[in-house]
Amino acid sequence: MTKKERYKYFVEYFSQHQPAPETELKYYTPYQLLVAVILSAQCTDKRVNMITPAFFDRFPDAPSLADAPYQEVYELIKSCSYPNNKSKNLIGMATALLQEFEGIVPPDVELLQKLPGVGRKTANVIASVVFGQPAMAVDTHVFRVAARIGLTTRSKTPLDTEKQLVQNIPQEYISRAHHWLILHGRYICQARKPKCDQCGLASICKHYQQQQKK
Repeated sequence: MTKKERYKYFVEYFSQHQPAPETELKYYTPYQLLVAVILSAQCTDKRVNMITPAFFDRFPDAPSLADAPYQEVYELIKSCSYPNNKSKNLIGMATALLQEFEGIVPPDVELLQKLPGVGRKTANVIASVVFGQPAMAVDTHVFRVAARIGLTTRSKTPLDTEKQLVQNIPQEYISRAHHWLILHGRYICQARKPKCDQCGLASICKHYQQQQKK
């Protein structure tokens, strides 16, 4: 099977079985998603969704968060990973959002990365989910699943994986493909014990084919 055929199967399969995938993070505004994605770094979406209702009730927008005392932010998010750094980044993000972007979350990936706590992955999530741009956020799930299936080859960094996926997935599917790969990695193609017997991509998956030969 050629790489082009593998990508074609991947897009067609998920277009049929999961035509409208969505993030599992709960939010209503771009600001809220930005906060949630910053919190989600090395933390589960389930945990983040437990934290954010009280957080958004106390800090509903960038101005309220920019003026927030560090300790108050910390107390609200201390059950997630790295609460110290995330507290500082959240306040810094809100401050920068007001100072540089008049409180409005920018749609541009490069501009988003100027905000504290916002790396390329987070910026791509915002650009893709909020603004519908063909941006591919690469987390551990995307990195692992893309390599296992054979969508990427010899990829050593998230950026390399991002470039390969964007180059080969039709632009109109990139935003959805980000969710396809994440959700597939979260529930089917899990890190330790992939559920190959439940996977609709087994017929094109390089990892599965290699396992069958053993």
